[in-house]
Formats: sequence, structure tokens, C-alpha cells
Amino acid sequence: MTDVTLLSSSYSHYVARAVAARPDLAARIAALAATPLTRERIDARLDALCAESAACVAGATSGDDALKRALRQLRTEVFCAVMERDLARTADVAEVTGTMTDLAEVTIQRALAVVSADLEALYGEPRGPQGERLTLGVVGMGKLGGRELNVSSDIDLIFVYEDDGETAGGQRAPIATQEFFTRVGKRLIGALAEVTADGYVFRVDMRLRPNGDSGPLVCSLGMLEEYFYVQGREWERYAWIKGRLVSEGRSESARRLAKQLAALTLPFIYRRYLDFGVIGAIRALHVQIRQEAQRRASMRPDKADDIKLGRGGIREIEFSAQVFQLIRGGQDTGFRVRPTLAVLRYANVRGLIAPAVCDELSHAYRFLRELEHRLQYRNDAQTHAMPVDPDERACLAAAMGFDDYAALMVELNAQRDRVEHQFDQIFSDKVTGHRGCAVREDGAAAWVWSSALADDSAGEALEARLVELGVTEPAELLARLRAMWQSSRYAGLAERSRQRFDIVAQRALEAARTLEPPERRGDTVARFFDLLEAVSKRGAYLALLTEYPSALHRVLSVLGASHWAAGYLIRHPQLLDELLDDEAIASPFDWPEFKRTLRAHLAAADGVEHQMDLLRHAHQAEVFRILLIDLAGKLSVEHVSDRLSELADAVLDVTLEAVWAQLAKRHREVPRFAVIAYGKLGGKELGYASDLDLIFLYDDTDDAAADVYATFTRRLITWLTMATGAGTLFDVDLRLRPNGESGLLVTDLDAFRRYQLREGDAANTAWVWEHQALTRARYCAGDAEIGARFEAIREQVLTTPREAAPLAREIVDMRERVAVGHPNRSPLFDLKHDRGGMVDIEFLVQYWVLLHAASDPELIRNTGNIALLREVSRFGLMSEDEAETVGAAYRTYRKMQHRLRLDGMEKARVDPDAVAGERDVVLKLWQRVFG
Repeated sequence: MTDVTLLSSSYSHYVARAVAARPDLAARIAALAATPLTRERIDARLDALCAESAACVAGATSGDDALKRALRQLRTEVFCAVMERDLARTADVAEVTGTMTDLAEVTIQRALAVVSADLEALYGEPRGPQGERLTLGVVGMGKLGGRELNVSSDIDLIFVYEDDGETAGGQRAPIATQEFFTRVGKRLIGALAEVTADGYVFRVDMRLRPNGDSGPLVCSLGMLEEYFYVQGREWERYAWIKGRLVSEGRSESARRLAKQLAALTLPFIYRRYLDFGVIGAIRALHVQIRQEAQRRASMRPDKADDIKLGRGGIREIEFSAQVFQLIRGGQDTGFRVRPTLAVLRYANVRGLIAPAVCDELSHAYRFLRELEHRLQYRNDAQTHAMPVDPDERACLAAAMGFDDYAALMVELNAQRDRVEHQFDQIFSDKVTGHRGCAVREDGAAAWVWSSALADDSAGEALEARLVELGVTEPAELLARLRAMWQSSRYAGLAERSRQRFDIVAQRALEAARTLEPPERRGDTVARFFDLLEAVSKRGAYLALLTEYPSALHRVLSVLGASHWAAGYLIRHPQLLDELLDDEAIASPFDWPEFKRTLRAHLAAADGVEHQMDLLRHAHQAEVFRILLIDLAGKLSVEHVSDRLSELADAVLDVTLEAVWAQLAKRHREVPRFAVIAYGKLGGKELGYASDLDLIFLYDDTDDAAADVYATFTRRLITWLTMATGAGTLFDVDLRLRPNGESGLLVTDLDAFRRYQLREGDAANTAWVWEHQALTRARYCAGDAEIGARFEAIREQVLTTPREAAPLAREIVDMRERVAVGHPNRSPLFDLKHDRGGMVDIEFLVQYWVLLHAASDPELIRNTGNIALLREVSRFGLMSEDEAETVGAAYRTYRKMQHRLRLDGMEKARVDPDAVAGERDVVLKLWQRVFG
């Protein structure tokens, strides 16, 4: 039996290997190929293989292994027998695709039956809400659904079930039906797609399910219906045209599922009326096909000549048929057929295409499918690319019945020319109603933001186009674009939003050429796609970016200038509106007017949550305005900090009033309450991401004052820090209050004075480091009288006489503690915390203030470290040149810190050589002062 000669063995490397591995296979193939492989013959052969496989492995392996072996042996035999008949010209294209479709259905149904039975033995039958038995439905999409499966095709599947419920219970406890069917689905995919020693049956692609790879593996009909009518897009209507149940349909539950699925999908696919949105979608798909063809043609030579995706290829024929289905199928049920050739025949019957056109497209379709199969027979590979190797070309030409490859190409090109011509005619005449729709298809940006992103083989070509757009390091940007293209968020966009998204995406890519600096173009565009993802579900923002090119340009400028700004804009996309307001950006800061307007808005707000959101939006808009002016180079670092500090003061003042007005147990109209700022806000050195160091004071003799202000303070902190839909207002640090974290949230003014001046209980008094902090403290909001009294206490504390040596020891000891608390194990210099950095300068200034404020009232003023250094020089503690040099070092550190923060760096660290001079100056001063 081993001397059987097979045509397929001499043509196909796959068959040759398979026959060599199974000596009896050649005879089996010849027997199967003697007559057409009907569904009944395939079923019978599978029964025999299952029996043989189970006997062969009895006691040695599991039922799963027996099933997998039988299915894979069946696939090998049917694949080889179909090939034998095809190469012998005893089977036409319809028989080949029909047999492969039957093979898919038989293997799916048999595997599903076995897997379901195994799992039902464990968990019991799946039941619906009324106790009815449920069945997993397997929907075949694409060529499987159309009964046009090619010989090495993937199968596109979607798993559906009727309703949520629970299994009846068996050896194990009941589980939810979704979990049960998910397990069934995973086992089914493994039975078909897992590669074993016997190969595989079919590769399984589940990406057409709702939400693609990010969606659940199985979905109920209710979920599917919601997805169709909330997120379903035009291309999914095309996909579902061929969708059909390929699982067993004889049981009552299967018939019920099929009926409900049809009722759900038909109105989604076939619309009663044709609207302009559909025409636009058809036009867009036309452009996409052209772009894909151009992209393929520009790739490697071995991938360029693609008979499926290239000009005049299989896809253009399929699209020509599906256009009629989508447009006419709602009114004419005759178009609700699945095979491509059947649709073309019906279009001819209805007079929509001429008989000659129908004949040409049908003949070309058969020719291209026959050629497709011979390409795939060679190595059982899912390929559509014409070969480049001379020997491969000669073998292919002979298998197609041509004398040589040149003759084959003459016929192939003639067929493709006819398809391309008819494709253009059908599209322009029957869909758009006119010719010459001007769509720019060949630009690099349009080429990149296209279906090429879903093609793994297009990586080199895509990177080359990104380089053409000015992106010098394209790999990371390409990964970001691919992630966005394949994301569920993009996939779930409504059609109009997706069109706008695509327009904006391509414009941003095109604008990459002009972005500065050139080396950050890729990062800038990647940040822009982060922003697009954030606003993609908000049609108004997509419309804004589409309709206002100036806003898009400003967005790109902001994103390119600052990583922190990019994150801020992504978190607060409503700030896009600010980019259109030139007057607001140019106008001076008017904090009294800002507070007046904000109070009016809060008064008109609908409830506390709305007020909290209004505060956040107002603060974010002003921060962004400061940022835009900063990025334009119109503000120094000091002025940025001044504006941010003034803004924080204003927002705190208005928030305090709003919270007090909401307090049910308030005992007076205006609270006797003040907010004191420490740290960066106290010193008016606030940065964009700085938290607020605050303490709260009250001065009220009412018996209930302590409880009222405690409640009020808790509420105020909530308003400041709580995350709402608009984000947070501030991060607040309260550790500088008297007695730190163990102290009360709000302190009576007199108690605060006693604490700071070490009056009364010695265990309840401020340490030197708290007095250091007080050098940078100031009243910032609330009751001005309490603020004035605080300033008096501060002055009294700072002017208290101190001995130099003990104070110096305290300062040095505290500096060491700070250093230990902020270790730097990197080779870089930490601008703030490393020795010779900002903290050293600040501690020096604080030391001098605490030591000499009693003699020099100017040192009490909270005027910033640079101004205080000048005052120290006038007092004779350092030279004017040294004060200017150290002050310049502090200014340099702040500028560097500011820039690094804008670049998104959490820790401001630089190359030590970049600040070697500044560091030496500071270290020498520290050594001179503290020894």
C-alpha cells in the first residue's frame, strides 16, 4: 500500500512530510479522494478515528488527548484528499471550500459535544433564569460563515449564549453560566488550535467578538445586543453579514438560541434606509482598501504581490458583493445570502450589475481562489503572496496549468485588471453616485494611521514612514500607535467619533515634521495619543480638535514642552477649551476678580458635589493658564511660584467660605478661623505639583467653638483633598501643626502662642526645627485679624534671643536627619537634598534668621531665600559677592528643578558636573558657618 502515487505528495512539502510520518496515509488519501468528500463521509471517518485513537491510548492518556489526536488526523487526511482532488482537476473551488467548511463544522461540533459533556459531568447542565437548559452557540464569521473556507484558513469564531444563570451542580458546586461557557470555550479552542505532535486542526481567531481581545470570551445575547446598539460600528455590520451558527442546532436550546440570535443580528446588519453615515463608511472602507494595497506594494518583495489584499484581489471582489448587501439587504431579503458568488448572481438578477460584469467577477474569483489554494498547499501556510524563488514559481505555474510563470502572470494580471476596473465602477456608480471623490490616500500620515497597524509584518515599513514624518526613533511610537489602534476604547467608538479621531490622528502625525525639539517628536506624538485616548469618548473634544487647527497646534506645543503638562492635560481634558482663548492667556492676573467670579459660580451651583467640581475646574484652568504663559517663556521661575501661591491663597479663601456656609451647626456667619501656610506655599515657592503644608487656627470664645471648628476643619480638608469626577484640588500635609500627627487638626490661637513660646507644659512646646519651619510661614486665608495675630506670634518667636553654638548644633543635627531620610543611591546629584544643594542653603538662611532676627527686623520678613541672603550680607555675616553667588546657585537649582519637574521627573537629579561650581560654593559656606 506504500507504492500509491499522489499528485499532492509531489507538489506539497506538507503532504510529503505527512506521508513519510504515516506509512498508511497515502492509501488513505487516495481512497478518500476517489469521490467527493461529503459531510457524511467526513463524519464517518471521524467516528472511526475516534475509536482508533481511544483504543490506541487507552489507559495512557486523557480523553482530551484522544479527541485531539483524532481531530488532527482527520484534518490531515481531509486536507490532503481535497488537495489531491483539486490538483487532479476533479474538484472545483466550490467543492474545495465547501469540504473545508464541512471539516470545520464537524470538528467544532464534535469537540464542543465532548468538552460540554465533560464539564457538565463536573458542574451540571447550564440553566437559565427559568430553569431552561442553555447551550453555547459557536458563530462562524468570515469565510467559515460564508462556507468559503480556504484550505489553510484561520476560523473566526464568536461564542454566545442565551442568558445568565447557573449550572445545576454535579461533582462540584454550581457555577455561573458565563464562567461555565468560558471554560467550554477555552477547552474548545484548545481542542482545535493547540499544536501537538499531530499538528493542529484550525487556528482560531476570536478578535471579532464584542470589544475584541479585551472583551469576555463568551457573551450573552443581552450583552451582544447592548454592544450592537451602543458600540457597534459599520465594519462590524460587514463582518456579521457572513456570521452564522456553526454549532449543532438540533436541540431545543440550540434552535431557541438560533432564533434569538437571528432576531438580534438582522436589524443590526440590514438597515431599512440608507443614510449619509453609511455612505461615508463605505467611502472610508474604499480608501482603507486602497491604502492597504499601496502599503503592501511598498513592503518587502516577497510580501508585495498579494492576491488577496492587492489591487484587483479577492478582497475587492468580496467588497463589491458586500456593498450591495449592506445597502440593499434591508429592503431586499434576496441579498441576505452569504457566499460571495451567490450575492453577485443576485445583484445581476436585480439588474444592479450587467451579466458580463457578473461573469467577469465570478471567473476572476474562482481563478484567484484556485491560485490561493495552490499557494497554501505548498507548506500548509496561510499565505496570499506570490513566490519570488524561480523553482517555486515554476511549480506554481505547473500546478495552475500554465507552461511557465510568465504565462501565469499574464493571466493573473488580466484578471486583476478586470476586478480593479469593475470594483471602481461598482463603487463609484452604485455607492457614491459620482466619480472623482478626492481623498488623499498616499500621504505618510494616512499610511501610518491605517489598518497597517494591525499587520505584524508591516513593522519595518511603518517605521520607515514615521522616519519620513520626522520621528528619529520610531519604535516606541509605533508600539503606542498599534496599542491604540487595537484598543477596545478605539474599537468601541461611535462611527462619527471614530472618523474625527482618525482625522485628528493623521493631522497630528503630519504635524510631527514641525515639532521642536526634533529629538522629542516621537514622545510628543505618543503623548498626544494618550490625550486622544482620554478624550475619545467625548465627542465635543474630538470635534474641537478637528475643527480648530490652532487648538491642535497648541496642544502639540504643550505636550512637547512638558511631560508634566501632558499628564495634567490628559487628567483634565476640559482644559482644551483654554487653548482657544488668546485673551485669557494674555490678560493679567486679577485675584480679587477671580474670587468674585468663583463665589458667584458657587452660589449658583446645584449642591455640594457641583461646588467641589467648580472649585477644581477653576483651579485647573488657572494652573493651566500659568503653565501656558510659563512655557511661552514669559514668566521666571520665581514669578511662576508667586502666581501659583497667589492662586492657592485665593482658592483656599473661597473654599473656606463655601464650606462654612454648608456647615449645619455654625454659630456665627463668619468663622473666626485662619489658614496658615508653611513650606513652599509659606515661602511663595510653590511648584505645579507641590502639596500644601497647612495649619489651622481659630480664636473664638464660644463654648462650642472647639467642636464646631474641629468639624469644620475635617470638612474643609475633605473639600480640598477628595477626588471627585473633576479630580482633586490639593494634596495637604498637616504634620507641621502643634504636636505633629498626634496634635489636634485645628488649634486655638492662644494655645498656639503658648506652644511656640514654650510657655506652660515643657512637654508641649515647639522644637527648634518647628521654629525653622516658622521662618517660612505666613497667613494665607481666612480671618485677617487672626492672621495679623499669627504674624505677631511668629515675630515674637523668631526674635527670641538664642545662643549661637546650641542653635548651630540643632541645625546641623536636623540637617543630618533630613539627609538620612532622603538617601540618594544614584550617581546623580539631588538638587534639593544632597549636600551642597537647596536644603543646605535653606538651613543656612534659617539659622541666620533664628540667630539674628532680634537684631535685624528685615530678617523676619518672609521675602524668600535669595532676598534674605542679601539681607544677611548687609548685616555683615557674609560678603555681598558671596551672597550673590550663593543666591545665584539657589536660583540655578530652582530653575533646574522646575525644568525637571515639567519633564515629569519625580526627583530633581542632575549630572554632578553640571552644578559642580554651585555645589562647591554652598559647601564652603556651610563649612565656614558650621565648621
